[in-house]
Amino acid sequence: MIPMPPSLLPASVQVYLVGGAVRDALLGLPPGDRDFVVVGASVQDMLSAGFRQVGREFPVFLHPETGEEYALARTERKRGLGHTGFVVHADPGVTLEDDLRRRDFTINAIAQSADGQLIDPFGGLHDLQARRLRHVSDAFVEDPLRVLRAARFMAQLAKLGFTVDAGTLTLMQQMAASGELTTLTPERVWQELAKALRSPAPSAFLRTLRAADALRTVLPEVDALYGIPQRPEYHPEVDTGRHCELVCDMAAQLAPGDDLIGYAALCHDLGKALTPAAELPRHLMHEQRGVAPVQALSERLKTPGEHRTLALLACREHLNVHRIAELRPATVHDLINRCDGFRKPARIDQLATVCEADARGRAGLADSPYPQAQWLRRLHAAALSVRGETIAAHGLTGPAFGQALRQARIEAIAAARAALC
Repeated sequence: MIPMPPSLLPASVQVYLVGGAVRDALLGLPPGDRDFVVVGASVQDMLSAGFRQVGREFPVFLHPETGEEYALARTERKRGLGHTGFVVHADPGVTLEDDLRRRDFTINAIAQSADGQLIDPFGGLHDLQARRLRHVSDAFVEDPLRVLRAARFMAQLAKLGFTVDAGTLTLMQQMAASGELTTLTPERVWQELAKALRSPAPSAFLRTLRAADALRTVLPEVDALYGIPQRPEYHPEVDTGRHCELVCDMAAQLAPGDDLIGYAALCHDLGKALTPAAELPRHLMHEQRGVAPVQALSERLKTPGEHRTLALLACREHLNVHRIAELRPATVHDLINRCDGFRKPARIDQLATVCEADARGRAGLADSPYPQAQWLRRLHAAALSVRGETIAAHGLTGPAFGQALRQARIEAIAAARAALC
């Protein structure tokens, strides 16, 4: 039983804990935010009890003490295209089962009463035991966002053995074929993608969308990687799409919950989809070819600036990092400088992590050492140890100062490199 706060509402009003909090507790996962549904109350009842209304499209309130969300039980009726094309009805006559029926998956349609009783009208407990993601009703098809939510839940739950119910997958394929996925706003697509990248198995997000014939609509630059061969001596998995999956999962392992690292990992090899067929399975200049699709994807999804920047850097520089032991100190300096690593030191550590995910995100190579990451971090630290104040103390200014600072940093990199060899 999950403890619930004392009710501030009249005794005739019933409050239930619903959704992810109940699901995750039953799965033994760390608790997240708690959401409550209120049955038998009006808007005025909530306001009189001190709740603050925040929902614009339907009645959602914040608890005056805990700040947690309480929503009046409601039903929804489809009236237009897209994720927001619904008429919402909420009044004291809407039952708990009515409210649970509108939810996406049975495992999210389990409620807990104040005394700890579980209410499960749609078989969510059985589906949790069966490790199955299944839709509540055929109304599932009315909301195109649910295709992405299914894929995102798989990213979160695949490592627990979950699979998508065959009937649910069929509905997802129908939704993809309908064209309604194109009505989703970039912000909602990015929100679901970012959650998937923060999950333990981002590859399951990609595989689920692909199985639903939805990846080509949602992430066409990524979908284009599937079926593109790579040299097996470097990529035992051969297929570039499969490599992308492995790299995303390795990024999630190296930087758990970090969608910045995850997004750069997702984008690092997009240029391989543009390799001329005559050059396959080699991918000469795929770093340069990848810039345009990374920019296109980032523009379309309106990704945060830091995500876009790191993705572009990983795309352009990952091969340079892989061969860092072969680079001259001046070349290492210029790589760091191109990444703005002197003004934003964290960026070099992030790049090193993405490149490690790339190197270890290959079939059979997950446990392989990647000393290049440590090399990059050590050489970067050596360059950062050079203080501009020391250079300025010699009376140098302007271009002469910049040239002397660069030379001093190169010498520091050279000394650190000699110590590593």
